[in-house]
Amino acid sequence: MNPTQQSAPDTPAGEKETSDPTPGSHAKDEEQPTVPRSGTPKHVEFSVFTVNQRRAMVTVGSLAAFFSPLSSSIYFPALDTIATALSVSTSKIDITVTTYLILQGIAPMFIAGFSDGAGRRPAYMICFTVYLAANLGLGLQNSYAALAVLRCLQSAGSSGTVALANGLVGDLVTSADRGSYIAFASLGSMLGPSLSPIIGGLLSQYLNWHWLFWFLLIFGGIFFLALLLFLPETCRKVVGDGSVPPPVLNTSVTDLIRQRRRSHKGLTPDPEKVAEVRKNYRLRFPSPLPTLKVILDIETSIILLTTALMFACFYAVMTGATSSFHEVYHFNNIQTGLMYVPIGAGGVASAFTTGRLLDWNYRRHAKRAGLPVIRNVRQDLSNFNIERARLEIGLPMYYLSVSTVIAYGWVLGIKVNLAAPVILLFLCGWSLNATAQVLSALMVDLWPGRSAAATAANNFFRCELGAASSAAITPMKNAMGWGWAYTTLALIAVVVSPTFWYLMSHGIKLRQKRLAKEKARSESH
Repeated sequence: MNPTQQSAPDTPAGEKETSDPTPGSHAKDEEQPTVPRSGTPKHVEFSVFTVNQRRAMVTVGSLAAFFSPLSSSIYFPALDTIATALSVSTSKIDITVTTYLILQGIAPMFIAGFSDGAGRRPAYMICFTVYLAANLGLGLQNSYAALAVLRCLQSAGSSGTVALANGLVGDLVTSADRGSYIAFASLGSMLGPSLSPIIGGLLSQYLNWHWLFWFLLIFGGIFFLALLLFLPETCRKVVGDGSVPPPVLNTSVTDLIRQRRRSHKGLTPDPEKVAEVRKNYRLRFPSPLPTLKVILDIETSIILLTTALMFACFYAVMTGATSSFHEVYHFNNIQTGLMYVPIGAGGVASAFTTGRLLDWNYRRHAKRAGLPVIRNVRQDLSNFNIERARLEIGLPMYYLSVSTVIAYGWVLGIKVNLAAPVILLFLCGWSLNATAQVLSALMVDLWPGRSAAATAANNFFRCELGAASSAAITPMKNAMGWGWAYTTLALIAVVVSPTFWYLMSHGIKLRQKRLAKEKARSESH
């Protein structure tokens, strides 16, 4: 067994290796026995938050991320209605879907790097302020130009929350448990495609289409108020393992209560640790540079491109569903909205299966490599093939997803019984979201100190290619029919999939090379 594979915690830069009991625990539980390191039979817990607290925080982050797909998908059943109301063609309304996706990819690049340095709470404040202002404007406007501009602003505000959800996972959870927590984090974005079209269909069918945006304004405002009051700061460059009191701007009601309880128990934070963490605190203007650094890595760019091509198929299905079910099955807005339910149901099903598979495969590979699995302790993965452990689960899902997209296109083209597209949409939602969970977990594994920036990079690629496929699917359908249109997009995704096989065998070397460069650069500074 290689001794380098038996690893102790890998503490992020700026974090001193000390530990604190979780809120409500006793000081005697502060340190627990673990694998010896330099003769010391102790280990440092990765986070002082309890399991239930971590799950609650990740779930809140997931619900915040729900607003991005909610705002996108609530719009789909009403596309034809809005086109008629504004006296423009459906193609022009499709452009607002495309521009929404473009901003959905670009905006997180700015907010993710900002949140990795300034904290998650200030980032959430920026996102929801922009989002609520955009919804107010959309509820009041009656022109195509205003619709197009404000939809971009709406996208810019809501899309950053997706990166922040995975940022919370990176703050609170180690690789050994990341699969199940990524499922919690992605639950909101999975529910969006299923619930929002139903809401959109009902509102556009029985109320004025402006109520789509009034609903988002009211719902978003209530949620933001609750988040502002109760979500604690988790960014490790701001609060360390959770034991360091956050700055005033990053403080919530729960932070104040937790710090008061700890103070009553005599658990005061180490002044040296507080000073060390404060050195990393950065309150800067949002910049895309941290995300661009992630994108320029070879291993990461391979994952991003392949993932994006798969999601191009997904967005093509989502955008084309409105016109396809109107044309092929002659559905109204409510019936069309219900056809998005199977996609979301499949996504929810994947949340309860994929995470467990990921964690099981991680433990299996760790046992083979002689790497002890210690919960709530970050372990050094530099000599562990995390790429293989993740992609052994992700690759079958990837191929299943593109296969279901092809089958879906052909059953639409020949207008078979409605049960066939419903089943295929469920399988599509399950496999696509399962693949997304695997690759999101892998991205956070590769960039543990920049989890939000890594997610933003992922979001950028998939949204930009998703925007292209959303704009292209209708012309492709008109030129070659539904079957060949979806087959073409799926085959492009299949052609680049061998890069995943390459990463399973060579990804660890690429990662080690990057880490060596980062270490040399850090030492030179």
